[in-house]
Amino acid sequence: MIGKLEMLIALARERHFGRAAESLGLTQPTLSTGIKQLEAQLGVKLVQRGSRFGGLTPEGQRALVRARQIVGDARRLRDEMRHSHEGLSGHLRLAVIPTALTWAARLAHEFNRRHPNIDFTILSRPSAEILTMLEDLEIDAGVSYLDNEPLGRVTTRLLYRETYVLVCAPDHPLADRPGIGWGDLAETRLCLLTPDMQNRRIINRRLMEAGLAPRVPIVSNSTVVLVSHVVRGGWATILPAGLARFLAKGHDLRLVPLASADDGHAVGLVATHQEPHTPVLQSLMEAAQQLAGDEGE
Repeated sequence: MIGKLEMLIALARERHFGRAAESLGLTQPTLSTGIKQLEAQLGVKLVQRGSRFGGLTPEGQRALVRARQIVGDARRLRDEMRHSHEGLSGHLRLAVIPTALTWAARLAHEFNRRHPNIDFTILSRPSAEILTMLEDLEIDAGVSYLDNEPLGRVTTRLLYRETYVLVCAPDHPLADRPGIGWGDLAETRLCLLTPDMQNRRIINRRLMEAGLAPRVPIVSNSTVVLVSHVVRGGWATILPAGLARFLAKGHDLRLVPLASADDGHAVGLVATHQEPHTPVLQSLMEAAQQLAGDEGE
C-alpha cells in the first residue's frame, strides 16, 4: 500500500504518467497498474484518464492529502527504527534558495563532520518550489526566506539575516563609496536573478521604493553567471553580502554596501511541521541553531 501511495504522490506532482514513473525508477505500465490497484483497494476512481493524464478526481485529491500523511509517517517510523539500532544515519535531501547555497554547504559540512553516516543531496530551487517539494515529500528540509512571503505550517530555524551589496568593477562610478542608497543605482547597468526568485522580488521592491524601475537586460537563475558578467566588465549585480564575498574571491571586484532601514530578511531552515521530528531532522535543526549562534558571536 505504501508503494502505491507513493505512486499517487508522484503522479500528482509530475502530472504525467511517464515522468512520474521515471521519478520512481519504474516503468510506465508498472505505475499505471499500481494506480489501478490502489483505486481497486480504495473502491474509488482517483485519476481522470484519457489519452493522457487528466488530473485527479475529487476523491483523488482527498486521497492525496492522506497519502502524504501516511507516507510521511511511514518514512519517519523507518528513520526512528533505524536510529534505534544504527544511531544517526541515512540521507538528507535539502532544497536551497540560490542565495543561501554557501550557508547550506556550511550546514551540511558541519553536520556530516559530526554525523558521518548522514549523506546529503543539496538542490538549488526557488522558494515557492521548496515549499511544494516539502509538501510532496521530495525533500526533508529547505533553506529559504522566513519573513517575506507566506510559508504555511512549517517548523523553522533562523540561520542569518540577508543584507545586500552592489558587486561591481573597480572602475564603476560607485565602486569607491563606503555605502550607497538604492536610489543611487539609477544609472547602473544591472544583471539580476530571474523574477521567479524571491531575492529578485525583494530587490525589485527596494528599487521601487526608491522610485526606480530599471531595465535589466540580463537575468539568470545562477549567481555565478551574474558575477561572471560583472568580471567581464560593464555590468553590476546585487547580491547578499556573504554570498558576494564568497563569489568575489580571486576577482578584482568591489562590494559596496546598500543601505537598509531594517536588519535584513531572515533566512533559515524550513521543515514540515511535525511533532516529534525524526532524530535526524531534529539534529539538523539543532545544528542550524548552533551555526546561527556561532555566526552571531
